[in-house]
Amino acid sequence: MKKLLFVALAAVLALSGCKKNASGDLLSRIKEKGEIVVATEGTWAPWTFHDESNKLVGFDVEVAQAIAEKLGVKAVFAETEWDGIFAGIDSRRYDITCNGVEITDERTQKYDFSAPYGYIHTALIVRNDTTDINDFADLKGKTTANSLGSTYAMQAESYGAKVQTIDTLEETLQLVEHRRVDATLNADVSFYDYMKVHPEKPFKIIALTKDASQVAIPLRKGEETASLRKAIDKAIADLSADGTLSAISVKYFGSDITR
Repeated sequence: MKKLLFVALAAVLALSGCKKNASGDLLSRIKEKGEIVVATEGTWAPWTFHDESNKLVGFDVEVAQAIAEKLGVKAVFAETEWDGIFAGIDSRRYDITCNGVEITDERTQKYDFSAPYGYIHTALIVRNDTTDINDFADLKGKTTANSLGSTYAMQAESYGAKVQTIDTLEETLQLVEHRRVDATLNADVSFYDYMKVHPEKPFKIIALTKDASQVAIPLRKGEETASLRKAIDKAIADLSADGTLSAISVKYFGSDITR
């Protein structure tokens, strides 16, 4: 009888230990695997996109790779649509995302953010023959195109616009060009990059947000991610100090958005 009780107790302790390891420190698990799973869209140039050879490249791709190197692991990218990124983080399919995510009050209620590694302004983009939209306030009663759950969709709705959801910047601008929507909101640097490739397109920026938004890496809240966030913050500080972040930014944006 005592032997059976001992075996049962040992089994309980073993199961407890397994559960502890399964739900413990995320950084330790990442180091043990030797890789960090990074969610990204792969369709938002110059942040994360595919080049002519179909290789995943971009500012956020190289930032994530540089951070992973500082952690002593490999960055493994999982491509998904924008609205699947946070669901994947919540369900632990992805460790982090590096995808131009801006810090907002709403997001900080659910996620802990790393130190910022980029600063951008939101641009209000319209056709260049538009005359009835001159500022963000003029979006009331208008229709914009934006990714579901994005900062830009939330901003448009806050000004009274109806948002038509779309996946990519190129598709969004096609809707504006063909007058199927009135406008779109997006990162100014993404729009400038698009216009470098398509200078003939009939668009203009009609307004920019006054204050820059902070771009950072969101993590699940709690002790599980505390050491990972601290390690990422140190990596970002080191990459900023040695000029790596600036160099990556200039490579993809033509300017330094990291300061």
